[in-house]
Amino acid sequence: MNEPYESGEAGQFGGAGEGSEFDLENRLVAPDYVPEDGEVENPLRPKTLSEYIGQEKAKENLAVFIEAARQRKESLDHVLLYGPPGLGKTTLAGVIANELGVNLRVTSGPAIEKPGDLAALLTNLGPGDVLFIDEIHRLSRSVEEILYPAMEDYAIDIITGKGQMAASYHLPLPHFTLVGATTRAGQISAPLRDRFGVVLRLELYTPEELARIVTRSAKILGIAIEQDGALEIASRSRGTPRIANRMLKRVRDFAQLMTGGVITYESAKLGLDRLEIDELGLDANDRRMLTAMIRFYNGGPVGLETLAAAIGEEAVTLEDVYEPYLMQIGFLSRTPRGRCVTKAAYEHLGLQAPGDGDAAQQSLFRS
Repeated sequence: MNEPYESGEAGQFGGAGEGSEFDLENRLVAPDYVPEDGEVENPLRPKTLSEYIGQEKAKENLAVFIEAARQRKESLDHVLLYGPPGLGKTTLAGVIANELGVNLRVTSGPAIEKPGDLAALLTNLGPGDVLFIDEIHRLSRSVEEILYPAMEDYAIDIITGKGQMAASYHLPLPHFTLVGATTRAGQISAPLRDRFGVVLRLELYTPEELARIVTRSAKILGIAIEQDGALEIASRSRGTPRIANRMLKRVRDFAQLMTGGVITYESAKLGLDRLEIDELGLDANDRRMLTAMIRFYNGGPVGLETLAAAIGEEAVTLEDVYEPYLMQIGFLSRTPRGRCVTKAAYEHLGLQAPGDGDAAQQSLFRS
């Protein structure tokens, strides 16, 4: 069985931070794939649904669909996986292929530049094989046009030559399963989205689920870890397994020198504090952005371009890399006039939100 996992989720996780490679490669809490992740992720990828931790709703439904397809001896319906980066969409595609007992072919939307590239991939598939296309929302329109009949009729029509020498060839394809992954489901064209029979959203993981993942990863990597240490890493991992595994690797270094190689609560806390990652998973860059908004613009509203200039970052970096998590935890809001820092962010940073003092004073006068 082919398992070309070395390509990882480079496409998928590049989708959330295009144009900001420097930030993604240097931020421990960035959910996007960087090459060094492959060293840790490849041996850690679960191979079956029973090994896959979390995403219980998606797993339960997939188990039914896969078993039904096996009993009918048919290929599984095409599957679309969407959700934030780092949650295991490529891993789940590999699990689907393993559960079906077929080969997995991995590619990404940007890598398929011409219809001929897609035709070459499709004609090399075997019966029942799984074709995984990462960042499927970035397929060009001409490539999508080839994909439509391939998904529906399991055939493609290729035109060769020009003018009077043009010829059309109808090529039947074996029944296969297309698994598409995207962090931006809204950018997938409606005709393509409608051709997926199974659509699953992957959710952020709970700290308890991440702690189980960290414990499993530590066991595979031969790292001694206590339950409290695993939970401390998990609680700062932004609900993302990729970040949790990356933190595990970094905390191991601190534990090796400070606690005899065993990751305890104390060594995990010390290591992550030294890396400037706080209890909610915010790093120094997140806090710098929030602090700048509070200090220079009274918490907002402030325009994206103005904020980017104030902290020396590109606007696309703020929008695609920094903002998603800050909005998920309720620290940042978008309004028609610009971005605003919420009261919860003030409290987390230990600052007084505007109006709190006035409200307290008015309450005093009323009493």
